[in-house]
Amino acid sequence: MATKLPYVNAPGSIVNVLQKVKEAKTPERFTTDFLETKLAARGGNSRQFIPFAKKIGLLNSDGTPSDLYKTFRNPATSGTALAQALKHGYRELFERNEFANSMKKEDLKGLIVEITGLEPTNRVLLLICQTFETLKKLADFEREPPSQPVEAVQPEEEASRVASPGQHDLGGVDLRLAYTINLVLPKTDDPAVFNAIFRSLRDNLMKR
Repeated sequence: MATKLPYVNAPGSIVNVLQKVKEAKTPERFTTDFLETKLAARGGNSRQFIPFAKKIGLLNSDGTPSDLYKTFRNPATSGTALAQALKHGYRELFERNEFANSMKKEDLKGLIVEITGLEPTNRVLLLICQTFETLKKLADFEREPPSQPVEAVQPEEEASRVASPGQHDLGGVDLRLAYTINLVLPKTDDPAVFNAIFRSLRDNLMKR
């Protein structure tokens, strides 16, 4: 059974690259040249970082750094960003157990066996375990990722926004409403009655 769970041959090399990512300027595109020249990360193991970073959401499919990449570079949010990246890349693990990051090694290995269908001694399975175990130590799963605050409307502000009848202020949009009034007129031949009714309508509604 094919597995979508990401892994690298040398998890330690990925840790080194991640550390250099935080120190270097964010590139327009994360290329092999940037990896080897700017980050001084050479060799086949280091080159595995690019496809791996795409799978966990740090890089977009075209190699451009994602917003998560930029959040990871911020020391204050680096751990939470990596936690989000692992939840993205190892989605199947967290779908089976939302606390996959807290599982014991043997329990985690058993879950990966269940997901992938691989033998417990399969090298790929062991590398998946090692990669996840290595990176989760750098991630912060406890702190909530930063979110945009929602500005609350105070009662006095809400009162000041009340528009006149028939006209409502919706964020600067002039919205005018039409009213339908159904009249049940009395049976009478006296035109004065009808005049009085329509005069009352005009005085009480049409002038508002």
